[in-house]
Amino acid sequence: MPITSVQLYSLRDAVAADLDAAVARVREIGYEHVEPYAFQERVDDYERVFAATGLTAPSGHAAVIDSEAPEAVFEAAVRLGITTVIDPFIPTDRWQTADDAKRLAERVNTLTEQAAGSGLRFGYHNHQWEFTNKVDGRPIYELFVEQLAPEVVLEVDTFWATVGGADAPAVLRGLGDRVVAIHVKDGKVTGDIATALPSSESALVVPDALKAAFENQTPAGQGDVDVAAILAAAPQALRVVEFDAYKGDVFEGIAESLAWLGENDH
Repeated sequence: MPITSVQLYSLRDAVAADLDAAVARVREIGYEHVEPYAFQERVDDYERVFAATGLTAPSGHAAVIDSEAPEAVFEAAVRLGITTVIDPFIPTDRWQTADDAKRLAERVNTLTEQAAGSGLRFGYHNHQWEFTNKVDGRPIYELFVEQLAPEVVLEVDTFWATVGGADAPAVLRGLGDRVVAIHVKDGKVTGDIATALPSSESALVVPDALKAAFENQTPAGQGDVDVAAILAAAPQALRVVEFDAYKGDVFEGIAESLAWLGENDH
C-alpha cells in the first residue's frame, strides 16, 4: 500500500495552540507520517515531537522560491529527516505570461540544484490558478513543467487542479514519476472556491467567500473529486491528506480520510 501522510497545515490552530498534543493525536489516529509547514521556523519543536511520537516527515512545505536564505530551509530539512522540500504557493499574479512561467521554472531549477547539494529533492505544489490561467490556450502549469530540469519533483494538489478545470488523473498520468506526492482532498469544486483567490501576499490571507467555501471540503470519497481515479493515476506518489478548512472536527476529518484510503487505495 502507498505511504500516507497528513499536511499539518490542516491542523494549524491545534498546532499553534500545542504542537506536541496535536502531533501526538495525529499518531493516535494512525498516521505514521506528517508534512509540516514552515518547518524551518520550529526545528527544535519538530525534532522533539518526532522523537516523542515516532512520526516522520518524508516531505515538508516551506516558502523557498522567494527566500533570501534557502540554505537555511534545506539545513532544517536535513535535521528533521525531510527528504523532499516543496514550495506551496506562488500567487496568481505571477502566473500570467510565458515569461512568468520561464522565470519561475528557472528559479525552481536553481533551487533544485542547491537542494541536491544537501541530498534533498525540491519541487512545487499547485493551487487552481496554475491551471485556470492560460497562455495561448494552454494552462500555464504546462509551460512551467516543460521548462523544469528533470530532477525537479512535483506535488500535485489534486483538489485544486480539479477546481482549476484540469482532468487531474490525466495530469498525473502525463507527469508520471515526476509526481512524488499528491494532496488528497475532496469537497465541492464549484462556486466561490473556484473563483475567489487568496491575496498575492500569502495563501493564508483569503476573502470571506473563500473561507466559507473552504469549509465545504470533505473527507476523501465524500465530495465532487474522483479521488479513486486520482490514486490509480499516481500509484507511486506519497498520499498527503489535507483540508484547507473543515466544518467539523478536523481531527475526525483526517481520521475519516485515512480510513477511506485504507479501504480504497491499493
